[in-house]
Amino acid sequence: MSDPLQTRFDLAMRLAERAGEMAMAMRPPPGAAHGILKGPQDWLTEADGAVERFLSDELAAAFPADGFQGEEGGVSRGGALRWVVDPIDGTSNYARGAARFCVSLACMEGDTPLIGIIVAPALRESIWARRGAGAWLNGQAIRAAETTDPAQAIMEVGWSRRRPDADYLNLCQRIMAGGTSLRRGGSGALGLVDVAIGRQDGYAELHINLWDVAAALAILHEAGAKVSDFCAGNGAVEGNGIFACAPGLLAAWSDLPGLPKPV
Repeated sequence: MSDPLQTRFDLAMRLAERAGEMAMAMRPPPGAAHGILKGPQDWLTEADGAVERFLSDELAAAFPADGFQGEEGGVSRGGALRWVVDPIDGTSNYARGAARFCVSLACMEGDTPLIGIIVAPALRESIWARRGAGAWLNGQAIRAAETTDPAQAIMEVGWSRRRPDADYLNLCQRIMAGGTSLRRGGSGALGLVDVAIGRQDGYAELHINLWDVAAALAILHEAGAKVSDFCAGNGAVEGNGIFACAPGLLAAWSDLPGLPKPV
């Protein structure tokens, strides 16, 4: 008897890879940004809509009873299982022809991510997880870092225009006070999976949306990272803060201002 979740995973992997190829074919050349500003640093490109439509149409044809939620189109249909898509995460990078962007695709049951797939075509990386089956990067198993000392750690802090800049700067100062190095790469999904891979030890953002994090949540869980309950307090609809870290740093970073606590 076939496993319905495995069937979904297998097709989703193929679709995400094809979506990544589509994004690469449509990527603007380096230079001034190509796209429309929805808000400060909130870019929309032609590829955002095209990739989301492609994934929505293909998933609807394969699994008509499943729901779908995309960054650009919102919730277009409901279902016990729903697909959550960010067609281009890291659009500010993508719009300038840079490499740090990805297609993010998750399958959720209620507030629980069952499948997470992130394809970063310009980086030639595919990261995925299925509930209970581990987390993988290009076919190699991944685990969160074993770092325990904040003075040896690296944390990425995403910026959100939905929170005051003063709160962002205060958070950065508190992190740096413990000797931690800061990064900001412009893609929440890739920042979070870098924690799962062990390339960095934490990712924090004071407000982010479900489509940015849904796939990464599944990957973080399977990679053994600690991550906050993103969907708490209606986060799945309104967005939420997020904090993910290597397990050995949970105690040291338990009281960072404005962040939910990892569990």
